[in-house]
Amino acid sequence: MLYLVLKAAISGVIIAIVSETAKRSPGAGALIASLPLVSILGMIWLWRDTRDPVRMESHVGATFWYVLPSLPMFLLIPALLKRGVPFWAALAAGCVLTIALYLGMTAIGPRFGLRL
Repeated sequence: MLYLVLKAAISGVIIAIVSETAKRSPGAGALIASLPLVSILGMIWLWRDTRDPVRMESHVGATFWYVLPSLPMFLLIPALLKRGVPFWAALAAGCVLTIALYLGMTAIGPRFGLRL
């Protein structure tokens, strides 16, 4: 249980660092947020828990393919905000787009040999 609390605390600290940094410098906050810290921590926790290279290979490969459909959200939200769309609506639209692209990736990926 302590291990789970430690994982949650470390992850929460990273989120807090991003939000606090972004208050002072949006660019610096974005740089920290763009780092694959969650992916790296996920890999560390998975490796520590399983020490299974096959599972790790599958996880890291799938992570790469799932990052791709999430990227358009980062173009859509600022474009909507620039056009005066309220933040929550822009965020919702970005999330809906990402979910649709994730569903598309999971439907199409196996046709190209992707194990997701």
